[in-house]
Amino acid sequence: MSPAMSLPVLAPLPDQSPLGQALRQPLLLGLFLPIHNGGWTMSAYPRVTDWTFDYNAKLTQQAEALGFDLVFGPAHWLSKGGFGGDMRYRETALDAMITAAGLAAITERILLISTVHVFYGPWHPLHLAKFGATLDHMSGGRWGLNVVTGFRKDEWAMFGQQQIEHDRRYELADEYVDILRQLWTLDEDLDYHSDQWELNKAFVTPKPVHGRPVLVSATSSAAGIAHAVRQADLIFVTSPAGASFDAAVEALPAINQQVKQAALAVGRDVRTLVNPMIIARDSEAEARTVYQAILDQADDGAVDGFFHTHATGDSRSWRGHQRDERIVGGNIQLIGTPEQIVEQIIQLKAAGCDGLQLCFVDYQSELAYFGERILPLLEQAGLRI
Repeated sequence: MSPAMSLPVLAPLPDQSPLGQALRQPLLLGLFLPIHNGGWTMSAYPRVTDWTFDYNAKLTQQAEALGFDLVFGPAHWLSKGGFGGDMRYRETALDAMITAAGLAAITERILLISTVHVFYGPWHPLHLAKFGATLDHMSGGRWGLNVVTGFRKDEWAMFGQQQIEHDRRYELADEYVDILRQLWTLDEDLDYHSDQWELNKAFVTPKPVHGRPVLVSATSSAAGIAHAVRQADLIFVTSPAGASFDAAVEALPAINQQVKQAALAVGRDVRTLVNPMIIARDSEAEARTVYQAILDQADDGAVDGFFHTHATGDSRSWRGHQRDERIVGGNIQLIGTPEQIVEQIIQLKAAGCDGLQLCFVDYQSELAYFGERILPLLEQAGLRI
């Protein structure tokens, strides 16, 4: 294949695939797994949230039992001490792909999405195509790949590499995913030669169960959106106005419309997801008290390190988030009673979000509360069936 050629935009997965079945839901529900220490909350607020595989395995089984559609593992490459602070925020983290392999053996239905920085190392596309196809079979066609390009220079430096310029990274990501798709679908050897990659008589078998895995992208920039609408089934969007619900829900319609119009322009229909932090209690006063307690016990060293590190990157996402919002976590924060949370979710759906990738401060107990008190209200509202 000539590097000047490009595959057609991504065809949808079949209706009988796990993603096809999940898309029958009016609102997709996912869980953002805390496979790193500290989860999403830079605070000493008491909780049992844990990075270990056993803890995340139980969370995944809990989410599957509640009918969630997917779980999602992030990826970080950090030096000793992580982002810093007394908690050494995110210093300890599991690998998202290997975690998915373990989860495949103890789940039956839920989609398992792994984040991979495809240019670090670098990952040769032949490696990732083979490993991904293996994971796909281990999970019965339930594995998915979140392709990320690496916005932080310090991560690139860990691998002895210079960071590639922002828009160029997405051009190369497009090429990379094209190669993956060929390796997953071609019944013949692949010869491919470009300035970036060379493959000679490359072949991958077994082929993924449903032709290819689920493909995911998280982006806010024009270059990232152009890549995502060609190469992803699910696209994570972020609030450019910060995590405050009122500001976020006003800003989200524009970004959702931008993504979906770009997809329509290339003949595709994509789904967008957003990442809320849920703090739900029996009363709004109690939920607000929890929120304030998290802020009162903030790990300032971790927060300072997090902001400093992210400021050195070139990500276009999360730029509008204030210090207090990042301490608590989540791209949007939903705070209140179960009824108030559901009303906020209804507004997110009206703003164009097709799904939620949830995170919590204290995962196990708060996920159970979500299942007991909030999920039935979502069903009553017609957002889950």
